[in-house]
Amino acid sequence: MFGYYCKLALHSFRRNRLLTALMVLAIAVGIGASMTTLTVFHVLAADPIPGKSAQLFYVEMNVYPDEKYEPGATEPLQLTRRDAEALLRDKRGDRQAMMSAGGVTVVPADPQQTPFSLEARYTSADFFPMFAVPMRYGHAWTAEDDGRRARVAVISRRLNEKLFGDVDSVGKDLQIGDAVLRIVGVVDDWSMNPRFYDMTNETYADSEDVFIPFSTSRDLELGTRGTMDCWSDSPDGPTGENAPCVWIQYWVELGDAGKHADYRAYLERYARQQHDAGRFSHPADNRLSDVMTWLDRNHAVPADVRLQLWLALVFLGICLLNTVGLMLAKFMRHSGETGVRRALGASRRAIFAQHLVEAGMIGAAGGAAGLLLAWIGLWLVRRQPADYAGLAHMDGSMLLGTLVLALASSLLAGALPAWQAMRVPAALQLKSQ
Repeated sequence: MFGYYCKLALHSFRRNRLLTALMVLAIAVGIGASMTTLTVFHVLAADPIPGKSAQLFYVEMNVYPDEKYEPGATEPLQLTRRDAEALLRDKRGDRQAMMSAGGVTVVPADPQQTPFSLEARYTSADFFPMFAVPMRYGHAWTAEDDGRRARVAVISRRLNEKLFGDVDSVGKDLQIGDAVLRIVGVVDDWSMNPRFYDMTNETYADSEDVFIPFSTSRDLELGTRGTMDCWSDSPDGPTGENAPCVWIQYWVELGDAGKHADYRAYLERYARQQHDAGRFSHPADNRLSDVMTWLDRNHAVPADVRLQLWLALVFLGICLLNTVGLMLAKFMRHSGETGVRRALGASRRAIFAQHLVEAGMIGAAGGAAGLLLAWIGLWLVRRQPADYAGLAHMDGSMLLGTLVLALASSLLAGALPAWQAMRVPAALQLKSQ
């Protein structure tokens, strides 16, 4: 029967081409607009590190002096170097990493190449296994390298190809300003978007090209980037060991709920020690936020993207309402034929199924056209100046979602007209004919 209903639908389309085209267009425009914004939202709201996001926690401690303390403040906090290094030494998590963004000047060995500036990440050894950083050549440095301020570095594949070609450069020298570092590893293609591990810099961007032990970066006095909040001057500068400045991000990996509770208790004890030492007298404010909570707190999905999504869904609803009206007019126009079929023995259920199949075919055509419009919409999004624009690509799940949404929308829109069509009184239609 399904094939028969499809033949009836095609016959109906040929007789009412303009009306059919209007319905397909209404669904296509609604689907195209909604799927464009839904794809952008899907990309920005997706879990950046599936399988580990519930085990990675951003650590916050409010160790501000009393005069700077704000009760109930909800702004995300960073740590002082003093506190971050103390937590790193204690090693109470499965893994832990302190870090900050930086900028370095690379001096190529080839005199024909001019020096150039790159983004860098100053961090500790656990950064690489914590954030599942793939290695193309070599390996990351070790905790012992952190402790002895080793002159080592890990570089990106992009930088490796630029300086040495796509070959194993492990053991070669990398000149950063006046300092020479030994390359111990080359990162394979890796892009963590959003860059949740440091929300004080660009949220959506390529990963850094140079990774250097944090201790080494301070020994070399390399420049830092990102938000820094100081409440007094320090003779050693804002990045000194005891500087009264918060500027360091700290992450810890905790494998289960028990370890999470233990680590929270450890933070409470540490805060009490600092309180008893006279650093502050206000209540301790410690927080542990997993990856998805951290992204939500930092508004990783811009407010304008959320607004556009709601507007697009409302627009889709308006398109569906117009489709309902067009389908109702179309089905009622052929109520005489429906009455004849009813008189010949077709059940109401068969009439309903026939018209619902026709609505589904309209939806399938609208979905295909809407998919094309969505691709065009995403192409336009990628031309925008927003930092997340380059990520706007439709994956397999969104492709399937587009077709499912189109079919479901058309069936929903066709349900009322099909219901009205199946209730056509056969006797009345025959009499009128």
